[in-house]
Amino acid sequence: MPRSALTLAALATVAVPRMDVLDARALPTSGDVDAALVFDATGGRWVVKAPRTAAAGAALEAEVALLEALVDHVDAGRLPFEVPRTAGFAELPDGGRAVVHPQLKGHALRLERLGPGPGLAAALGRAIAALHELPTSTVEAAGLPVYDAEAYRQRRLSEVDEAARTGRVPASLLRRWERALEDVAMWRFRPTVVHGDLSAEQVLCSADEPRSIVGWSEGKVADPADDLAWLLVAAPPEAVDPILEAYTLRRTENADRYLADRALLAGELALARWLLHGVRTRDAEVVDDAAAMLVDLDEQIAAQAAEAARADGDLDGHDDPGDTPDEEPGPDRAGPVDADPGDGSSNASISGSPSSR
Repeated sequence: MPRSALTLAALATVAVPRMDVLDARALPTSGDVDAALVFDATGGRWVVKAPRTAAAGAALEAEVALLEALVDHVDAGRLPFEVPRTAGFAELPDGGRAVVHPQLKGHALRLERLGPGPGLAAALGRAIAALHELPTSTVEAAGLPVYDAEAYRQRRLSEVDEAARTGRVPASLLRRWERALEDVAMWRFRPTVVHGDLSAEQVLCSADEPRSIVGWSEGKVADPADDLAWLLVAAPPEAVDPILEAYTLRRTENADRYLADRALLAGELALARWLLHGVRTRDAEVVDDAAAMLVDLDEQIAAQAAEAARADGDLDGHDDPGDTPDEEPGPDRAGPVDADPGDGSSNASISGSPSSR
């Protein structure tokens, strides 16, 4: 049974001695975790989380271990943004611990503020690249998932197969995804530390800098493209090149020629995972919502292909615009697509890692 905000506030006073609580309000969460924002008498704001199940408790402990490692990287200057810093714990009567940390400052990223040239877009690209430069031991030591490139490709293939069995995915989308996933060359990448659930709500900004990143429960070693998917799908078109250029310049690895292709594919597959979330939870409204968005995506891609065919015909000097190519191109930017990430949260945005671990 979910805990009230006042119950969580009481746990916060145990975790942080001498805290004088004035007010508390519930926060939306995913999975079997309760959360609240607590206001103290000094003007401080605290986030408290408490698991409802043993599995949620183990996941929360792994997230805390990851955050402790990330704090070390922040303090050493390897990360240009803040992460939550644990202030204390409170033992729960039925096992597990509640965890409390100060609320980080900043406002959620507004995608419309991303633009061309240097500025917020480039700073965001550098911030994500800095995360991807961390040693993978940062995640391994926390006991979080670690995937190699082939295992991650197979994971995506399994998701597509499962989505296909629902009968709610347009056949042309399935063919498009299968071709991309069977192109082994696309999947020769070096796995990195990834946030795994990046969205505008998780990036807190101040002025023209990403000041903090929150929501690390999906941290893992996986495809770096996942952390860029939401930006390539939803950011203004003029901001995409600055993001990718700044990201590439910050990375020490050789250029990953298929990074953007995999990121766009991940953005599309987020809709399939939202569909699967609805099927698994037997939520007909979510299933219908996801199916409608998949149809919209299919129509956008078809329109892009037709436009490209007309452009090719004009360049060739043909009067007839020609037919749509038999094979769809690789993932192309289809414009903003909003979807719930499939984790049960109320935020509606495509993220890099809506799948469960």
